[in-house]
Amino acid sequence: MIDDNCIFCKLANGVIPTNSIYEDEDFKVILDADPVSKGHALILPKQHYANLYELGDAEAAKIMPLAKKLATKMAKVLGADGFNILQNNGEVAGQSVFHYHLHLIPRYKDATNNEGLLGFTHPGLSEEEIREICQKLQ
Repeated sequence: MIDDNCIFCKLANGVIPTNSIYEDEDFKVILDADPVSKGHALILPKQHYANLYELGDAEAAKIMPLAKKLATKMAKVLGADGFNILQNNGEVAGQSVFHYHLHLIPRYKDATNNEGLLGFTHPGLSEEEIREICQKLQ
């Protein structure tokens, strides 16, 4: 399904022009319009899925090999020293467009924005709390 009101559906399906670096029958990969690094790209499924929970298993099985292929090429061509592969689910996790997408973020040793790019802090969980979480998830 394609959502006519979804900006990423429009980008993925060619309704709105993009700086596309890859396309196949399931995905379109575009350069981010507001990049956090040189080469920051988005992998967009052509079908609409609001988040990871809705993403089809077939698409999920294809997206990580595609991310690996593109990250490898981007590292070689752009000279990236590292990579973040990021995907947010829900507003509290930083999702601002509710169409599943995967960020490919090349990282460079001398970049001025290396610290705090992801903005995580550590909550200081105790070993007991970690074990309890582990038991609940097994």
